[in-house]
Amino acid sequence: MKKIVVLLILTLAIKGHAQFAKSIFSKDPVINLENFQKQRVYFGFYLGFNSYDFKIDYKTVGDDILIKKSIGFNVGLVADLRLQEYVSLRFEPGLYNTKRDLQYPDSYFIKTTLPVFPNPSDQLREVNSTYLHFPLLLKFLALRTGNIRPYLLGGLSATLNLSSNSKSVDDNSDGNKNFRVKPWTSNYEAGFGIDIFSEYFIFSPSIRGVFGLNDELIRDKNHDSPWTGNIESMKTRALFVNFTFH
Repeated sequence: MKKIVVLLILTLAIKGHAQFAKSIFSKDPVINLENFQKQRVYFGFYLGFNSYDFKIDYKTVGDDILIKKSIGFNVGLVADLRLQEYVSLRFEPGLYNTKRDLQYPDSYFIKTTLPVFPNPSDQLREVNSTYLHFPLLLKFLALRTGNIRPYLLGGLSATLNLSSNSKSVDDNSDGNKNFRVKPWTSNYEAGFGIDIFSEYFIFSPSIRGVFGLNDELIRDKNHDSPWTGNIESMKTRALFVNFTFH
Protein backbone atom coordinates (compact mmCIF):
# COMPACT_ATOMS: atom_id res chain seq x y z
CA MET A 1 0.00 0.00 0.00
CA LYS A 2 2.79 2.43 0.91
CA LYS A 3 4.63 1.67 -2.36
CA ILE A 4 1.47 2.38 -4.39
CA VAL A 5 0.95 5.69 -2.56
CA VAL A 6 4.59 6.70 -3.12
CA LEU A 7 4.44 5.89 -6.86
CA LEU A 8 1.18 7.81 -7.26
CA ILE A 9 2.54 10.86 -5.45
CA LEU A 10 5.76 10.84 -7.50
CA THR A 11 3.86 10.56 -10.77
CA LEU A 12 1.53 13.42 -9.92
CA ALA A 13 4.36 15.50 -8.48
CA ILE A 14 6.41 15.13 -11.70
CA LYS A 15 3.43 16.24 -13.75
CA GLY A 16 2.85 19.15 -11.39
CA HIS A 17 6.52 20.10 -11.60
CA ALA A 18 6.38 20.14 -15.41
CA GLN A 19 3.34 22.41 -15.27
CA PHE A 20 5.11 24.61 -12.73
CA ALA A 21 8.17 24.97 -14.99
CA LYS A 22 6.01 25.78 -17.98
CA SER A 23 4.17 28.46 -15.99
CA ILE A 24 7.42 30.05 -14.81
CA PHE A 25 9.45 30.02 -18.03
CA SER A 26 6.75 30.62 -20.62
CA LYS A 27 6.72 34.21 -21.83
CA ASP A 28 2.96 34.27 -22.29
CA PRO A 29 1.39 31.38 -20.35
CA VAL A 30 -2.22 30.38 -20.90
CA ILE A 31 -4.11 31.16 -17.68
CA ASN A 32 -5.62 27.92 -16.42
CA LEU A 33 -8.75 27.63 -14.22
CA GLU A 34 -8.93 31.41 -13.93
CA ASN A 35 -12.21 31.47 -11.99
CA PHE A 36 -11.88 28.21 -10.05
CA GLN A 37 -10.91 29.79 -6.71
CA LYS A 38 -13.71 32.35 -7.03
CA GLN A 39 -16.20 29.63 -6.14
CA ARG A 40 -17.77 29.93 -2.71
CA VAL A 41 -16.93 26.31 -1.84
CA TYR A 42 -14.74 23.74 -3.57
CA PHE A 43 -13.34 20.35 -2.64
CA GLY A 44 -10.29 18.16 -3.13
CA PHE A 45 -8.14 15.42 -1.65
CA TYR A 46 -4.54 15.01 -0.54
CA LEU A 47 -1.80 12.41 -0.21
CA GLY A 48 1.44 12.92 1.66
CA PHE A 49 4.07 12.01 4.21
CA ASN A 50 4.58 12.76 7.89
CA SER A 51 7.34 12.66 10.47
CA TYR A 52 6.15 12.61 14.09
CA ASP A 53 8.25 13.41 17.15
CA PHE A 54 7.72 14.12 20.86
CA LYS A 55 8.73 17.16 22.88
CA ILE A 56 9.48 15.76 26.35
CA ASP A 57 9.94 17.89 29.47
CA TYR A 58 11.54 16.23 32.52
CA LYS A 59 11.17 16.63 36.27
CA THR A 60 14.87 15.86 36.88
CA VAL A 61 17.69 16.84 34.52
CA GLY A 62 19.51 13.92 32.91
CA ASP A 63 20.14 12.27 29.56
CA ASP A 64 17.21 12.61 27.17
CA ILE A 65 15.02 9.74 26.04
CA LEU A 66 16.00 9.05 22.44
CA ILE A 67 13.12 9.08 19.97
CA LYS A 68 13.49 7.11 16.76
CA LYS A 69 11.17 8.59 14.12
CA SER A 70 9.83 6.96 10.99
CA ILE A 71 8.18 8.27 7.83
CA GLY A 72 4.42 7.73 7.78
CA PHE A 73 1.77 8.46 5.16
CA ASN A 74 -1.30 10.71 5.02
CA VAL A 75 -4.51 10.63 3.03
CA GLY A 76 -7.54 12.86 3.38
CA LEU A 77 -10.14 15.25 1.99
CA VAL A 78 -10.22 19.04 1.66
CA ALA A 79 -13.16 21.45 1.84
CA ASP A 80 -12.34 25.09 1.07
CA LEU A 81 -14.72 27.94 1.95
CA ARG A 82 -13.87 31.28 0.30
CA LEU A 83 -14.17 34.12 2.82
CA GLN A 84 -12.78 36.84 0.56
CA GLU A 85 -10.37 37.17 -2.35
CA TYR A 86 -7.22 36.42 -0.34
CA VAL A 87 -8.53 34.38 2.62
CA SER A 88 -10.31 31.03 2.79
CA LEU A 89 -11.27 28.61 5.55
CA ARG A 90 -10.15 25.01 5.06
CA PHE A 91 -11.22 21.76 6.71
CA GLU A 92 -8.81 18.88 6.01
CA PRO A 93 -9.90 15.65 7.77
CA GLY A 94 -7.50 12.81 7.16
CA LEU A 95 -5.95 9.51 8.21
CA TYR A 96 -2.31 9.65 9.37
CA ASN A 97 -0.20 6.60 10.18
CA THR A 98 3.17 6.70 11.96
CA LYS A 99 5.40 5.03 14.54
CA ARG A 100 7.88 6.28 17.16
CA ASP A 101 10.27 4.24 19.31
CA LEU A 102 11.38 5.54 22.71
CA GLN A 103 14.86 4.37 23.73
CA TYR A 104 15.73 4.94 27.41
CA PRO A 105 19.51 5.39 28.02
CA ASP A 106 21.13 3.68 31.03
CA SER A 107 22.49 6.87 32.53
CA TYR A 108 19.12 8.59 32.40
CA PHE A 109 17.93 6.82 35.53
CA ILE A 110 21.27 6.51 37.29
CA LYS A 111 21.26 10.31 37.65
CA THR A 112 17.88 10.27 39.41
CA THR A 113 16.32 8.53 42.39
CA LEU A 114 14.34 6.26 40.08
CA PRO A 115 15.26 2.57 39.70
CA VAL A 116 17.40 1.24 36.86
CA PHE A 117 15.72 -1.08 34.32
CA PRO A 118 15.93 -4.75 35.29
CA ASN A 119 16.36 -5.89 31.63
CA PRO A 120 17.90 -4.13 28.58
CA SER A 121 14.74 -4.90 26.57
CA ASP A 122 12.78 -2.74 29.01
CA GLN A 123 14.60 0.32 27.69
CA LEU A 124 12.61 0.26 24.44
CA ARG A 125 8.99 1.33 24.19
CA GLU A 126 6.89 1.74 21.05
CA VAL A 127 4.25 4.35 20.24
CA ASN A 128 2.22 3.11 17.28
CA SER A 129 -0.20 5.73 16.05
CA THR A 130 -3.07 5.76 13.59
CA TYR A 131 -4.55 9.22 13.73
CA LEU A 132 -7.83 10.71 12.59
CA HIS A 133 -6.75 14.32 12.15
CA PHE A 134 -9.24 17.22 12.04
CA PRO A 135 -7.57 20.57 11.21
CA LEU A 136 -9.47 23.83 10.73
CA LEU A 137 -7.14 26.26 8.97
CA LEU A 138 -7.06 29.74 7.50
CA LYS A 139 -5.42 29.95 4.09
CA PHE A 140 -3.87 33.34 3.23
CA LEU A 141 -3.37 33.64 -0.51
CA ALA A 142 -0.85 35.85 -2.31
CA LEU A 143 -1.46 37.48 -5.69
CA ARG A 144 -1.63 34.99 -8.53
CA THR A 145 1.28 35.15 -10.97
CA GLY A 146 0.54 33.28 -14.18
CA ASN A 147 -0.42 29.80 -13.05
CA ILE A 148 1.11 29.81 -9.59
CA ARG A 149 -0.14 31.27 -6.32
CA PRO A 150 1.78 30.97 -3.00
CA TYR A 151 -0.09 30.82 0.29
CA LEU A 152 0.31 30.55 4.07
CA LEU A 153 -1.67 28.22 6.34
CA GLY A 154 -2.40 28.41 10.06
CA GLY A 155 -4.97 27.17 12.54
CA LEU A 156 -5.98 24.61 15.14
CA SER A 157 -6.62 20.88 15.00
CA ALA A 158 -7.90 17.97 17.05
CA THR A 159 -6.50 14.45 16.71
CA LEU A 160 -7.94 11.07 17.67
CA ASN A 161 -5.33 8.32 18.08
CA LEU A 162 -7.01 5.02 17.21
CA SER A 163 -3.91 3.15 18.49
CA SER A 164 -3.50 5.03 21.78
CA ASN A 165 -3.66 1.87 23.91
CA SER A 166 -5.36 4.07 26.52
CA LYS A 167 -7.89 1.45 27.64
CA SER A 168 -5.25 -1.14 28.48
CA VAL A 169 -5.09 -1.95 32.19
CA ASP A 170 -1.49 -3.17 31.80
CA ASP A 171 1.18 -0.50 32.08
CA ASN A 172 4.93 -0.67 31.43
CA SER A 173 5.68 -2.58 34.63
CA ASP A 174 3.27 -5.32 33.47
CA GLY A 175 5.33 -5.88 30.33
CA ASN A 176 3.26 -3.71 27.97
CA LYS A 177 5.72 -2.76 25.22
CA ASN A 178 3.28 -0.38 23.54
CA PHE A 179 3.35 2.97 25.31
CA ARG A 180 -0.02 4.27 26.53
CA VAL A 181 -1.04 7.77 25.43
CA LYS A 182 -4.27 9.76 25.56
CA PRO A 183 -6.65 9.24 22.63
CA TRP A 184 -7.48 12.92 22.02
CA THR A 185 -4.99 15.76 21.59
CA SER A 186 -5.21 19.37 20.38
CA ASN A 187 -2.63 21.22 18.30
CA TYR A 188 -1.81 24.40 16.47
CA GLU A 189 -0.44 24.29 12.94
CA ALA A 190 1.43 26.60 10.56
CA GLY A 191 2.87 26.15 7.09
CA PHE A 192 3.08 27.29 3.50
CA GLY A 193 2.49 25.99 -0.01
CA ILE A 194 1.96 26.82 -3.67
CA ASP A 195 -1.14 26.40 -5.84
CA ILE A 196 -0.11 25.32 -9.35
CA PHE A 197 -2.91 25.65 -11.90
CA SER A 198 -2.91 23.01 -14.62
CA GLU A 199 -5.43 22.74 -17.42
CA TYR A 200 -7.73 20.40 -15.49
CA PHE A 201 -6.90 20.68 -11.77
CA ILE A 202 -4.91 22.56 -9.13
CA PHE A 203 -1.84 20.78 -7.79
CA SER A 204 -0.86 22.15 -4.37
CA PRO A 205 2.26 20.91 -2.52
CA SER A 206 2.61 22.20 1.04
CA ILE A 207 4.74 21.83 4.17
CA ARG A 208 3.23 22.23 7.64
CA GLY A 209 4.42 22.00 11.23
CA VAL A 210 2.16 20.62 13.97
CA PHE A 211 2.65 21.46 17.66
CA GLY A 212 0.75 19.62 20.40
CA LEU A 213 -0.82 21.74 23.14
CA ASN A 214 -1.55 19.16 25.84
CA ASP A 215 0.33 16.42 27.68
CA GLU A 216 -0.42 13.06 26.01
CA LEU A 217 1.22 10.69 28.46
CA ILE A 218 -0.78 8.15 30.48
CA ARG A 219 1.41 7.45 33.49
CA ASP A 220 2.04 4.10 35.14
CA LYS A 221 0.33 3.21 38.39
CA ASN A 222 3.65 3.40 40.21
CA HIS A 223 4.51 7.07 40.76
CA ASP A 224 8.24 6.23 40.59
CA SER A 225 7.95 4.20 37.38
CA PRO A 226 11.25 4.27 35.43
CA TRP A 227 9.28 4.77 32.21
CA THR A 228 6.97 7.62 33.16
CA GLY A 229 7.97 8.84 36.65
CA ASN A 230 10.46 11.47 35.45
CA ILE A 231 8.36 12.85 32.59
CA GLU A 232 6.72 16.20 33.29
CA SER A 233 4.96 16.36 29.92
CA MET A 234 5.06 14.70 26.51
CA LYS A 235 3.65 16.61 23.53
CA THR A 236 3.49 15.82 19.82
CA ARG A 237 5.62 17.57 17.24
CA ALA A 238 5.16 16.70 13.58
CA LEU A 239 6.04 17.74 10.05
CA PHE A 240 3.56 17.17 7.21
CA VAL A 241 4.32 17.22 3.48
CA ASN A 242 1.03 17.05 1.58
CA PHE A 243 0.17 17.03 -2.12
CA THR A 244 -3.35 18.38 -2.61
CA PHE A 245 -5.51 18.15 -5.74
CA HIS A 246 -8.59 20.26 -6.44
